[in-house]
Amino acid sequence: MHIQIALRVLGILMMMFSVTMLPPVIVSLIFQDGVEVVFLLAFTITFVVGLFLWLVFHRNDADMRIKDGFLVTVFYYLALGIFGALPFINEGGLGLSLPDALFESFSGLTTTGATVIVGLDHLPESILYYRQQLQWLGGMGIIVLAVAVLPMLGIGGMQLYRAETPGPVKDSKLTPRIKETALALWSIYLGLTVVCALAYWAAGMSLFDAVCHSFSTIAIGGFSTHDASIGYFDSAIIESIAIFFMILAGINFGLHFFALKEKSALHYLRDDEVRFYLSILAISTVIVTTGLWLENVLSPGQSIRMGLFEVVSIFTTTGFATTDFAAWPGMLPYLIFFGAFTGACAGSTGGGLKVIRVLLICKQGLREVHRLIHPNAVFPVKVNHQRVPEQIMEAVWGFFSVYVIVFLFMQLALVMTGLDFLSAFSAVGATLNNLGPGLGEVALNYAGLTDNAKLMLCFTMMLGRLEIFTLLVLFSPMFWRK
Repeated sequence: MHIQIALRVLGILMMMFSVTMLPPVIVSLIFQDGVEVVFLLAFTITFVVGLFLWLVFHRNDADMRIKDGFLVTVFYYLALGIFGALPFINEGGLGLSLPDALFESFSGLTTTGATVIVGLDHLPESILYYRQQLQWLGGMGIIVLAVAVLPMLGIGGMQLYRAETPGPVKDSKLTPRIKETALALWSIYLGLTVVCALAYWAAGMSLFDAVCHSFSTIAIGGFSTHDASIGYFDSAIIESIAIFFMILAGINFGLHFFALKEKSALHYLRDDEVRFYLSILAISTVIVTTGLWLENVLSPGQSIRMGLFEVVSIFTTTGFATTDFAAWPGMLPYLIFFGAFTGACAGSTGGGLKVIRVLLICKQGLREVHRLIHPNAVFPVKVNHQRVPEQIMEAVWGFFSVYVIVFLFMQLALVMTGLDFLSAFSAVGATLNNLGPGLGEVALNYAGLTDNAKLMLCFTMMLGRLEIFTLLVLFSPMFWRK
């Protein structure tokens, strides 16, 4: 392991990230909101720090190993979260403390969508745009972007890709070269964003709102330019567009690649994970809409409209809202919230455990039932008609075990800060699954939490985005041995 290599690459990536501070300057000048100096200052600080790291360690050009990939990924998300908070800190009109600014920054970059800001409708347009841009960059992963556009990373590209890409299978490449794979993923990501923005614009959003909401829709982030989120527009057409693209963004981008390459949608229908993913959404929608109708909460038409939107938004871990689902009666809020634990498909921009892991756990459970009936029989676990190696099954169960332990530990830590059990449970669930909205005190926003609780949740959001192991591996003594 070479810490100097990690710091050299970190410097390059920070200089690259600093450039993303410039588009908000343009937005500020267009809308004349007077905030351009804030972003220019943040750009300067971030670029100078990155340049310093590169100048100090640029002579160390050894090949990057897998340990170095973990280091770069974790260091970079920490750096992005800290330096990404600079515009929120420097803009005095927001009135955000340091923990608040860090929370908002980490929430954006991890595509969580939790917020501590109240009064979004009155914020400068450049700040609103910057929040959405943070989510868009974090959606596919800015490190994957770096692998795509920075050939100077060379051999280390695969290590970064493996460390940062979500999902239980890290070694699957769409093309022979990892750089081409990352470029293909980002091309699809950009294409979907453009189409989504045009659809929103055609449906009645302003161009500014359309672009901003396309960022958070495809990134499955959930940030909005309005306190009422998508509900602000009160448009069934806009909600339908959001549902379509949320479902699309929740599917493995590798499948999008092959579907476009072969000009066929059969890849979606043949994939067990996608079929399981769509089945969960369909069944949950039927249950929720039926419950809303039987409880006389909404009319049948409104029940379908609201129920479908909230199910797709929460289950894909997007976090958009058209209503306060936490106020719905009975078990409906809990059913919807628990859906976020499953999350979206592996290789998508969504959070949660990932559909493939839940599918494998279900198949493993069914296999154990069959073994009780036929102790001597062999029942292989299959996905897409292919046998799943026992190594992957062990990895899935290992991830699930650590997930549960981390969840319980963080929940107890939040309870110690003064939160009630339900609010602590939902806050951890919402941040660890990169969802955003929760239940109880965090149903609308996280402004009422203590500073310690907010910092804990920043850590939880990073755990969720980096799928726990990528971050926890740094706490292992074995990691630091030569």
